[in-house]
Amino acid sequence: MRVKIGIVTTSDRASANVYEDISGKEIMGTLSSYLLSDWEPVYRVIPDEQSMIESTLIELCDKENCCLVVTTGGTGPALRDVTTEATEAVCQKLLPGFGELMRNVSLQYVPTAILSRQTAGIRNKTLIINLPGKPSAIRQCLDAVFPAIPYCIDLIEGPFLECNAEVIKIFRPKK
Repeated sequence: MRVKIGIVTTSDRASANVYEDISGKEIMGTLSSYLLSDWEPVYRVIPDEQSMIESTLIELCDKENCCLVVTTGGTGPALRDVTTEATEAVCQKLLPGFGELMRNVSLQYVPTAILSRQTAGIRNKTLIINLPGKPSAIRQCLDAVFPAIPYCIDLIEGPFLECNAEVIKIFRPKK
């Protein structure tokens, strides 16, 4: 059975086809390089509307049964940046360490990383992670947090994710 992973770009302009969604494609490319498991993306590009973001996250978690949902965009301080609020609204448990690590890594590249409000959380048996919208920051952030993702998915009773050790070193405690 193929593992489903949700990829959500929140962007008024990308959802209106004003520009191409490079960020969502960067997530798919990065995950493809990490994962040896058979997986399929469940991809959405939606506007920066909190109710739409919430309903999309719920759909991907509860109906599509994605074990992981990765969002890009909407995590800054701008008035329309509401991905963080939507994520917090649909999760039963928050995992602030993901956002802390991503900001720390991003600060090595740009001082404005302190403006980012990325977070992560658990909805039922799905891990949701907010990434920044900048394509170059996506790989930097995923490289930092992905080593913990397969084990987190194990802990919430999701599928076993097999990863390419030549590309990403994941951590699972020895049994």
